[in-house]
Amino acid sequence: MDNYPLLNLFLTMLYLFLWIAWIMVVFRIIVDIFRSDDLGGWGKAGWMLLILVIPWLGALIYLIARGSGMYSRDAKQAEASRDAMATWIAQSPSAPATATPADQLAKLAELHQSGHLTDEEFAQQKAKVLA
Repeated sequence: MDNYPLLNLFLTMLYLFLWIAWIMVVFRIIVDIFRSDDLGGWGKAGWMLLILVIPWLGALIYLIARGSGMYSRDAKQAEASRDAMATWIAQSPSAPATATPADQLAKLAELHQSGHLTDEEFAQQKAKVLA
């Protein structure tokens, strides 16, 4: 194969791609192990031991045994995150803090100058703000 340096480059790139893909699968499996609610502590420890001691075979066994539930656990976590965000947004105040009297007077003056308030209405609202 020394006569084909371009083939060696392609093989090296293929090996690198496969190694990175395998690392991503292993990390994904580890995240799924710890996210799983149906596994107890010993089950999680057993799967982790299998993944760390016999990585290729352990990952393959995990994907065969529990791979079908990985998507449902992802969807469940995404829904819980979305619900938590919606709850947080609903509880947050929608309006900024109350305006200061100076802000209220500036707004009244702007409304008076634009003609939306008469002189009497402006004087009444100004008295309320200053009271």
